[in-house]
Amino acid sequence: SVVSSVLFLIAIAMVYGATGTVNMADLAIKLAELDQGTRTLLHVMLLVAFGIKAAVFPLSFWLPDSYPTAPAPVTAVFAGLLTKVGVYAMVRTETLLFPGDSLNTPLMVVALLTMVVGILGALAQSDIKRLLSFTLVSHIGYMVFGLAMSSVAGLAAAVFYVAHHITIQTSLFLVTGLIERRGGSSSVDRLAGLAKLSPLLALLFFVPGMNLAGIPPFSGFLGKLGLMQAGVALGTPLAYALVIGGVLTSLLTLLAVARVWNRAFWRKAEDAEHPDPVLLAPPVPEGSTTPVRLLPRTMVGSTLGLVVLGVALTVFAGPLFHVADQSAAAMLDRSSYIQAVLGDGVAAPALALSGGEK
Repeated sequence: SVVSSVLFLIAIAMVYGATGTVNMADLAIKLAELDQGTRTLLHVMLLVAFGIKAAVFPLSFWLPDSYPTAPAPVTAVFAGLLTKVGVYAMVRTETLLFPGDSLNTPLMVVALLTMVVGILGALAQSDIKRLLSFTLVSHIGYMVFGLAMSSVAGLAAAVFYVAHHITIQTSLFLVTGLIERRGGSSSVDRLAGLAKLSPLLALLFFVPGMNLAGIPPFSGFLGKLGLMQAGVALGTPLAYALVIGGVLTSLLTLLAVARVWNRAFWRKAEDAEHPDPVLLAPPVPEGSTTPVRLLPRTMVGSTLGLVVLGVALTVFAGPLFHVADQSAAAMLDRSSYIQAVLGDGVAAPALALSGGEK
């Protein structure tokens, strides 16, 4: 985090040195007047800084080793918000400061590698927190894919997917905290029989797990479908490769979630490789000195609320996609923002959208 922040500050200093301003509306005009080499250097510096924050491959090495060490509620906040701050910064700079730039192709390659490498890492994990950390990295690739297409459809799908992923990933980390509390561990080698011990806990995991995997008709499926449609509309070989990579990543996400479900929830406690004694004991009331406790209502209530919100994203996907389309069009147009900041007499540089969109 410190390294990325230092890079960001250096990039800000370089931007100011090259343009004499750090006002983003002013930079949208002045950066276009720089020579290509200087502009590319500033662009790369900002992308690297934000890429570390967003945990895109190969700058994501820090996340799977740091997120699982924090308590589940803290990790849930980190997973839901912190990496999305990096994605948000990338969206703002790519659409406002460097629209349609030559780095869109490298961004698409990075998106593909982030998806595939992240989900392969998830499949190798036995700890649920580490598995979810790798899936978090993997699904950042979907958002970068939508951004790199520089089209209204792609960016709108990315905006929707960000909202979906914040809700679902936070829900799953909170559920993992409940699993630790009820089962005594977050390792699938020590967990078993949770569906029988706590059917509500099983439901709280199953719904967002299927949503993350993109099973119809959940919002994860709708967001990924929007990205795939935008990729097909773009029609380039790299876009088709990303569509295939996105489908493969979704299937492997389903496999990872299914492995957790089968081992932690479905099998019998005595079938676990290293069963925790907690699983073999009946639940006792809150406040007991025994290691097994009923799940606290406040923890269950907050998790249940987020799971319901994830389902609501599916129910209201139509209106939400409409808002996302409007947001994407406004970001790619840029003129309204620049004129609102600098005045109506300032003309914004024209932006050529990908895929023939106007």
